[in-house]
Amino acid sequence: MIKIICGPKGSGKTKRIIDRANSTVATAKGHLIFITDTKRYMYDVNRAIRFIDVTDYAVAGEDALCGFIKGVIAGSYDNEYVFVDGVARIAGKSLADMAQLFYMLEKVSAARSLEIWITCSCAEEELPEFARKYL
Repeated sequence: MIKIICGPKGSGKTKRIIDRANSTVATAKGHLIFITDTKRYMYDVNRAIRFIDVTDYAVAGEDALCGFIKGVIAGSYDNEYVFVDGVARIAGKSLADMAQLFYMLEKVSAARSLEIWITCSCAEEELPEFARKYL
């Protein structure tokens, strides 16, 4: 299952996804992974969550992000939650051009029983049609 947290820049999306991740720790039976492109929030995320800054791995572009997420997920069969903060920023594309990424995440999520949370910098009414079903 994929869930999107959206809103304009500065509306508190990162705080909401961090709060969601931290509150999930108490009930999660598997691993939790938090992927972003900055170390700024490293100490805000519960230490039980694997925090990954993609800039440490030179992830650039949608294809690289797809491969990176698949690789992180493949690292353990106990993954239960994946949180991605700023997916369009990491991919370097507009959200409207990222249908392939969402399709891939949906397939991986279903195959591995993962819950994937993503932040998107846009108003709810500006979400592309393919992403609206994840609200």
